[in-house]
Amino acid sequence: MSNWIDATVKKVTWWSKTLFSLTVNANVDPFKAGQFTKLSIIDNDKRIARAYSYVNTPESNDLEFYLINVDDGLLSPRLATLQPGETILIEQRATGFFTLDEIPPSEQLWMLATGTAIGPFLSILQQPDVWKKYKRINLVHGVRFNNDLSYQALINGILKEHPKQLSYIPIVSREEPLLGIKGRITTAIKNNTLFEYVKLNPTPNNAQFMICGNPQMVKDTTSLLIDKNFKRNRRKEPGNITVEQYW
Repeated sequence: MSNWIDATVKKVTWWSKTLFSLTVNANVDPFKAGQFTKLSIIDNDKRIARAYSYVNTPESNDLEFYLINVDDGLLSPRLATLQPGETILIEQRATGFFTLDEIPPSEQLWMLATGTAIGPFLSILQQPDVWKKYKRINLVHGVRFNNDLSYQALINGILKEHPKQLSYIPIVSREEPLLGIKGRITTAIKNNTLFEYVKLNPTPNNAQFMICGNPQMVKDTTSLLIDKNFKRNRRKEPGNITVEQYW
């Protein structure tokens, strides 16, 4: 049963006309990087709630979420109008198994995200454990336009701290990329452009894949990796593919 508590808005950061980050303060339970919680409002005695992954580290008092403002959405347009000092509701306990302790050790870790689904990866990359567990980490972010590539300061900071371990690969579908690859994640996997870009050859013996995004992207990417002999990762039967559907 959900336990809803008040969360006070600290700031709203706009990255583009539709993409924004919401930072709140609340006395939530401890969580793991990669997990999600729910935000909600009450409208005419009816609760409107949606799940959002933490972008911040578990150690931070500032709870940050990366959102897209959907014009006909029930919740995001309300969240987009919030001002510092206003209050919303947050579920006190986080949930989800898209966490580092669920991923087997390997030489390579591939983080594949579309849109706002990069959020849990940013939380994980700010943890020390991930750098001890994997020799090469590849953050892949699929977007439509270059200005959809948010959190560049944070990503560049992590790159500076781990220049030999981390590769950042934007994949832009609707215009020429300023950095990275043009197209979609699925195409880049299918024709090996993604792997050639960082000069790596992932195999079932040396690579793990974490996939987070819209359900169709997750399904299609998983299918492509299975065709390349990678297996789904399960607790009873460890494999190479761990997924999180983002809605």
